[in-house]
Amino acid sequence: MPLPEEPIIELTINPDDFAVCARMMSATDPWVTLGLGYNDCLKAFDGAFKEIFLLRKNGQILGFVIMQTQGSFKGYIQTLCIDSACRGAGYGTRILQFCEERILQYSPNIFICVSSFNHGAIQLYTKFGFELVGELKDFVKTGYTELLMRKTVGAIAGYKIN
Repeated sequence: MPLPEEPIIELTINPDDFAVCARMMSATDPWVTLGLGYNDCLKAFDGAFKEIFLLRKNGQILGFVIMQTQGSFKGYIQTLCIDSACRGAGYGTRILQFCEERILQYSPNIFICVSSFNHGAIQLYTKFGFELVGELKDFVKTGYTELLMRKTVGAIAGYKIN
């Protein structure tokens, strides 16, 4: 009997993948609570200096991450989404580990924003070593607060890029 396939993380630039991911986002929190529909979520994939990685198993996209690789907040995890049916299986931790390895190649800081009502994600990020550095009131939508979190291995000045 063959062993079950392990999930893989792979880079994508395929708009069809973006469409699948935007549907995944728009069907789950925090995006549902924030009232962001499919077209709003699809806009997350636009722009320069982004890397989009899929978590895929047996051909199915289980989750994904969008990372900013340049600018003042290079190393910013813009979007991390695990399909709601796949949550609690360690996939979020796996993607965070991947992000950390990737980001530390070019930045000593890893940033992420999380909606203040998204308690499961806050718990995951805190357990992973992120610390709260600020609150952004009315950032995504009026009436809601995003928490800016950071995990760091040191200052930007003098950081040796791998």
